Amino acid sequence: MRTEERILREKLALCIEKLRGLGDAEQEEIAAQGGEAAGFFRRDFGIREWDWPQGVGLYGILKLMEREQNEEYRTFLHAWFTDNIREGLPSRNINTTMPLLTLVSLNDYYHDPSFEALCLDWADWLMNCLPRTKEGGFQHVTSANGDRQGVRLNENELWIDTLFMTVLFLNRMGQKYRKSEWIDEGIHQMLLHIKYLYDTRCRLFYHGWSFRGYHNFGGIFWCRGNSWFTLGLPDYLEMFRGSLNPGVKAILLDTYRAQVGALRELQAESGLWHTVLTDESSYEECSGSAAVAAGMLKGIRMGFLDDSYLESAERAVEGILRNIDADGTVRKVSAGTGMGNDSAHYKNILIAPMAYGQSLAILALEEALEIR
Repeated sequence: MRTEERILREKLALCIEKLRGLGDAEQEEIAAQGGEAAGFFRRDFGIREWDWPQGVGLYGILKLMEREQNEEYRTFLHAWFTDNIREGLPSRNINTTMPLLTLVSLNDYYHDPSFEALCLDWADWLMNCLPRTKEGGFQHVTSANGDRQGVRLNENELWIDTLFMTVLFLNRMGQKYRKSEWIDEGIHQMLLHIKYLYDTRCRLFYHGWSFRGYHNFGGIFWCRGNSWFTLGLPDYLEMFRGSLNPGVKAILLDTYRAQVGALRELQAESGLWHTVLTDESSYEECSGSAAVAAGMLKGIRMGFLDDSYLESAERAVEGILRNIDADGTVRKVSAGTGMGNDSAHYKNILIAPMAYGQSLAILALEEALEIR
């Protein structure tokens, strides 16, 4: 049975308010649970920092702003970007690209030359300055822990996260400015990441690939990692408005459908997925589950999936709703997760309220409303 629209709207409003007010008061308590190995990265808390957790949150608010023509959310987003740019941005890398996916669309309303210049310059940087792996892959360079201007190179490594954090923005810019080289590079990255990260036997994505050792690290099928593809692929295809080469589109859609089919088979009774998808002893995790649910629902809405997937998506939404507290806090969210060499690495990541947990729940609830 589908959740009532009223309940979805109430929980959605709570999640957004919690995200917009999310601070760092609880950081020290959470930090005591473990350091970087357990997923504690100070930048991941709150909504103020310019990085991927906040960028995913901004994207969720943008989606709702556009859906409901909400002026308050638009003002909030404009102030967020204005404040961050004035205070100075962190190093450029894969993860700090994520906020720009929201900025490029937000600027359709403001036509701010400084916003446009930043987006154009960053897209050019991705094409010409971002370190590359063998075969021209976007190397998954990330922010250094505790150093806003530093980076962690992750030399010659491909991570599944890159598709959502960076490739969506580059494609959006290519479509907006009719730059075929940016669009083509996005296609190249999509196909290259599928080539090295997708397992054709179990139909899931590995977290990463190393060109140094030619391996998939621990060979782990991580929930949130997989969810970046499930969530991002429908948005990516939508940007083309029917102009994508049919052969390329077929490969992308076939991969998406196969992956979603595998995910449906692995769904827990609660409606959520385990943080290591193929390991039932690992904890159930809300942020990845929410992204999977949102990706499924949008796939159904766009006709990429048939209605038989609706029951699975709705069960996931119910599972997420059960893990949203009265104040809007999304529970059962795994903290920042670096590359792991075994299942234990992922199972030991701490669980804490995170900006992207709020954000991905927002996207799932928005899609649940869209399909009603």
